[in-house]
Amino acid sequence: MSRIFISGSSTGLGLMAAELLVQQGHDVVLHARNRSRAEDARRALPQAEAVVVGDLETIAGAKETASRVNDLGHFDAVIHNAAVGYREASRVTRDGLPHVFAINTLSAYLLTALIARPQRLVYLSSGMHHHVGASLDDILWRKRRWNGADAYAESKLHDAMLAFAVARRWRDVHVNALEPGWVPTNMGGPGAPDDMDQAHLTQAWLAASDDPQARVTGKYFYHLKRMTANPQAHDVALQDRLLHICAELSGIALPA
Repeated sequence: MSRIFISGSSTGLGLMAAELLVQQGHDVVLHARNRSRAEDARRALPQAEAVVVGDLETIAGAKETASRVNDLGHFDAVIHNAAVGYREASRVTRDGLPHVFAINTLSAYLLTALIARPQRLVYLSSGMHHHVGASLDDILWRKRRWNGADAYAESKLHDAMLAFAVARRWRDVHVNALEPGWVPTNMGGPGAPDDMDQAHLTQAWLAASDDPQARVTGKYFYHLKRMTANPQAHDVALQDRLLHICAELSGIALPA
């Protein structure tokens, strides 16, 4: 059985994946951005080993979260699930960053760089990532008029780029990305048309299954099946540039 940490797992798809993994006999550590949400998560899934509290909106908060995860010992897998959605208004964090980028892109980078390397890494992207470019020349939205849907879609492209960059650099780790579908969570909204019963299965499968089809790396999935990601996600030059931007902003380099 595996030991798995899931970021952003006090509600929604993160919690659903955690419930499934616990049912399968795995040890799961949840994550919540504050103590109130952590208490809700404990009530929702009392079988969870622990709940890590940490606000991923700031660089300091992401670093502290990673430290708290490491304090709990080694994990076999990490699921990078934490995110805010496509309906977000423009807001700047204490670090001077758009909060969608800070949470969806930069915190995933920081947790990847700082949590002791597991055997498997899983990144949640979105179907919306197929329809945008990485926009690395204005990743902080200082030149463009804010568009929450585009900011979200770009951040989910960044997550796929990050997954493939890490897969390329860390050959001893199974690293993959997926899209769960547009489902009626708090993030997706009540009108989302996709299948809620399918939305959490792929990330749990990639994190813990012994199925040979799950024990791959550098791949992209939707509902347990391989699919093609946005071509920019596979562009090595763009991947390296994204890693450089994240390292420059955070002061943390991705370990070799």
